Amino acid sequence: MKSDCFEHVVTLELEPKFGVDVENFMCKDLAEEVHRLAKLGVRLEGVDSGGVVVVDGSRSSLVDEVIVKQDLDPSLVLKASVSSGKVEVFSQGGDGALRYQGRLCVPCVDGVRERILDEAHNSFYSIHPGSTKMYRDSRDVYWWGGMKKDIAKFVSGCHSCQQVKAEHQRPGGLTQDIEIPTWKWEEINMDFVVGLPKARRGFDSVWVVVDRMTKSAHFLPVKTTYGAE
Repeated sequence: MKSDCFEHVVTLELEPKFGVDVENFMCKDLAEEVHRLAKLGVRLEGVDSGGVVVVDGSRSSLVDEVIVKQDLDPSLVLKASVSSGKVEVFSQGGDGALRYQGRLCVPCVDGVRERILDEAHNSFYSIHPGSTKMYRDSRDVYWWGGMKKDIAKFVSGCHSCQQVKAEHQRPGGLTQDIEIPTWKWEEINMDFVVGLPKARRGFDSVWVVVDRMTKSAHFLPVKTTYGAE
């Protein structure tokens, strides 16, 4: 799951030396650290003060949209109460975003929640997680009422998951033996063959009676109009 909680400033005091290889003024450890951050999906940005800002490149593009559209959801009109200190579980950061216990509150407008679920489940970095894993990953960043229920419903409607993933259920146990009859015609099986063309005498079905012990069968012509009596 993409997060938006990775941003800090690192000051690099580098003195340019003309005619000298880069490795002479950038230590090997620093180069390895920059390479490691690049693998994690972060990017380096310069600032006016001469430092370098390390920003998480995996920040979801939906985070900014969620912050902008929080004011459009009537159920999230809590910013005035949060600012006055009347609501403690909600907080408002420096970016003006409303958060519940540190998690970004997602408004129910313009299908933002559905796009977050789609990104968390169908994107290349998520690889179709189950409802439990998807909820645990999403709740670290986002929050809305009934979030767990919405995630379970979304995953249950994924055709790829229904076709590929096996159900985790207990095995049925050992095979139960079928009792063998002790005498012929003591236990029988019956079935009907219907939908046949009508014979001259009006019969259009066959009543099949099979003895379980001897496997002998009787085929009786019947009509579909016959009742149980």
